[in-house]
Amino acid sequence: MSHSRTCIQCGTAIVGRSDKRYCSDPCRHLANNVIKQRNQHERRILQINTALRRNRSILKRLSPQGKTTLPRQYLELAGFDFRYLTQVYRTRKGNTYHLCYDYGYLLLPEEKVLIVNWQPYMDEHS
Repeated sequence: MSHSRTCIQCGTAIVGRSDKRYCSDPCRHLANNVIKQRNQHERRILQINTALRRNRSILKRLSPQGKTTLPRQYLELAGFDFRYLTQVYRTRKGNTYHLCYDYGYLLLPEEKVLIVNWQPYMDEHS
């Protein structure tokens, strides 16, 4: 009894061993490259999510009361990565808060930052 098997990459009929999944080496290489590329994208997503969680943790630790002003250097020394945030909130006065989930910061003059907790009104016009 012969089973009609097809290449999982291109759909061409497979000839040969019963456990073959690809019709040729080029199809096998192409499929493996797609998997590697997907893994690289997934790894990048995990790295970004890790950075976001670390940033939130640092903001929470440095501002347990939910509103604190401190030197920007404190965040930098704690490992905060200013490239990663989840949301930007602009006030009517023109201030821009950078949020990392439910904590955020406002860059102030003289290399200081104001750390704040997310507030419900921030969703209204973000």
